[in-house]
Amino acid sequence: MVKSSVLGFPRMGVLRDLKKANEAYWGGKLSQSDLLAEGKRLRLAHWKIQKDAGVDIIPSNDFAHYDHVLDHIQLFNAVPERYSSQKLDILDEYFAMGRGHQQGGVDVPALEMVKWFDSNYHYVKPTLQDNQTFTLAKDPKPVREFLEAKEAGIITRPVLVGPVSFLALGKADRGSSVNPISLLDKLVPVYVELLKALKAAGAESVQIDEPVLVYDLAADVKAAFKPAYEALGALGSAAPAITVATYFGDIVHNFDVLPAFAKIQGLHIDLVRNPEQLEPVLKQLGPSQILSAGVVDGRNIWKNNFQKSIELVQTAIKALGEDRVIVATSSSLLHTPHTLASEKKLPAEVYNWFSFAVEKVKEVGILAKAVTDPEAVRAELDANAAVMKSRAESTRTNDPKVKERQAQVTPDMHNRKSTFETRYAQQKTHLKLPLFPTTTIGSFPQTNEIRVQRNKFTKGEITQEQYDEFIKKEIDYAVKIQDELDLDVYVHGEPERNDMVQYFGERLEGYVFTTHAWVQSYGSRCVRPPIIVGDISRPLPMTVKESKYAASVSKKPMKGMLTGPVTCLRWSFPRVDVHQSVQCQQLALALRDEVVDLEKNGIFVIQVDEPALREGLPLRKGSERDAYLQWAVDSFKLATAGVEDSTQIHSHFCYSEFQDFFHAIAALDADVLSIENSKSDAKLLKVFIDEDYPRHIGPGVYDIHSPRVPNEEEFKQRIQEMLQYLRPDQLWINPDCGLKTRKWDEVKGALTHMVNAAKYFREQYKDKA
Repeated sequence: MVKSSVLGFPRMGVLRDLKKANEAYWGGKLSQSDLLAEGKRLRLAHWKIQKDAGVDIIPSNDFAHYDHVLDHIQLFNAVPERYSSQKLDILDEYFAMGRGHQQGGVDVPALEMVKWFDSNYHYVKPTLQDNQTFTLAKDPKPVREFLEAKEAGIITRPVLVGPVSFLALGKADRGSSVNPISLLDKLVPVYVELLKALKAAGAESVQIDEPVLVYDLAADVKAAFKPAYEALGALGSAAPAITVATYFGDIVHNFDVLPAFAKIQGLHIDLVRNPEQLEPVLKQLGPSQILSAGVVDGRNIWKNNFQKSIELVQTAIKALGEDRVIVATSSSLLHTPHTLASEKKLPAEVYNWFSFAVEKVKEVGILAKAVTDPEAVRAELDANAAVMKSRAESTRTNDPKVKERQAQVTPDMHNRKSTFETRYAQQKTHLKLPLFPTTTIGSFPQTNEIRVQRNKFTKGEITQEQYDEFIKKEIDYAVKIQDELDLDVYVHGEPERNDMVQYFGERLEGYVFTTHAWVQSYGSRCVRPPIIVGDISRPLPMTVKESKYAASVSKKPMKGMLTGPVTCLRWSFPRVDVHQSVQCQQLALALRDEVVDLEKNGIFVIQVDEPALREGLPLRKGSERDAYLQWAVDSFKLATAGVEDSTQIHSHFCYSEFQDFFHAIAALDADVLSIENSKSDAKLLKVFIDEDYPRHIGPGVYDIHSPRVPNEEEFKQRIQEMLQYLRPDQLWINPDCGLKTRKWDEVKGALTHMVNAAKYFREQYKDKA
């Protein structure tokens, strides 16, 4: 009998319940006991959804109040001493690592957060010491949540981040030089203890995620699998049966690791991302090992093509037999919205094209039945075939005018008129910027009043004119604050924008939008990705009105703020019927029109953000990565190259570990780059020296994801570190990212210290300008 499995379920709840509870707790409006009770309520609700859908293998320990990797940091007592020494309550210590803590005499910044592989989810990076030790927490969360489900009558399969991935995804702390993977011998015994505890609690199986297997692994990381899984496999009946899960790529290039898994029960592979790995993997499995076939997409929202999935699963059954095959999601459903049932405003035609987490759980159950008894689910199979036909034949997806314009793109359209040296000479005269110019990344706090007024406008309770007047007043306030702070390049604060991708998608043809399809990005931060369903074009200007007004009331240069084509693509749910390069070029042409219109209306500094450029990078080096970087860079340049030399183009990158594709960053030819840097070691900037980078850079000087306000001395220290790697005439001073999630008192305090620090260095270097 073919079983069904889900690798993980979204945490937030149908109405972002967890977000609201966490933020109420952080704000002192909810007790810890009530917060924990809300977490328990959500877990039980999510297990019940899966059980009611007939899923055979339901995950536990996939829930996290902030991040599942952060859960493991605390689970293994791998908490850096700067947090553990504060003697905070265990939950407050947990949140301190995730978002910083600055109250009650405790002042600690957050740990570094980076993208989870090529997704828009951010995990907290394990940060390890030279003298690192590991011990199992007294009340292990995986055991506690397994027992919680068991008490509710639901037997689950606990999910753990594997020992090799946990270490490989970590880093040495500042002041330490330890190679994380060298700590394996210390960590594996803790896993042994944990697996025994799970077995004692009644767990018969466990899912151990080793997603690093899709990478090109360093030799020491690859070698770590053998001792780790020989030790875990040797537990035999003293531990739950182990399924190792991989996702987001193929593992064929790491087949030499598979002998390490000889004593584990099964292997999960992602057949959505790489269906071609199926047959090679089937040949590598041991004589009794189980294959978990990830055929239901955990990363996108399109309804599963049952026919294609059934063909893949039947190939596995033919090789292994029904009892050795599991139908599963490709990855955790963490990356998908909660349920399609919440969407009441989607066009009728496209509504039936989509499947969110609750619906994907049902798809898994249907497919498990369909591969052995198709007649039992004949109605569902026929309905699915009708949906596939409807989407393929829809006129909504094709716009001949867009395709005609794409055909007219020439190589020259990707290049600015002059070199950077020529451009900068004009920009320096035109913009009159000082040494160490200060700016912000774009957004200012999205206050409750802004959200209320936007909601009223959306519901038709106020007129366009009333809403425009409100937005003008918000822009006036943002400009006033920047006057008081004495920043050098202003932003209008983006009060009119709901999200940096959704806002643009709502003004482009080819998109549709949801009302409740939220997806966790990090911590309590959720995004609502728009959905690309057809060819993309710009019918009207999107940002000119607000930017033009902001410039008219501003004493200093005003930046126009746009989201770049790659990020618009990556932070949407893209089409699966057209290559992403085609969609990206369409977005670039739409944005090119916007950039030119901004310049025509007096905006001579234009920032086109591409924080998702790194995220989209194929996980392995090779031709696929080269091709991606070519069309991604071309798309950015196509969007930005239509302006005069005196107009300065900025771009922003957050969570970009860019050393391994720096040539592409340089090829963007942006006049100024701003990058997330505050929680990274400044020595990462060495690449700018090594590559003799000629243009200007603004490495973030403080972490905007934390409410903590750094003091002026911290800013000076950060800038001093940066000057070891960057020229004074090259360095801009700015935060890590936009400030929409912060409060105004936090923003004013941090920016005051930032500007004062910049002025200090301006004075120090005035004779060298």
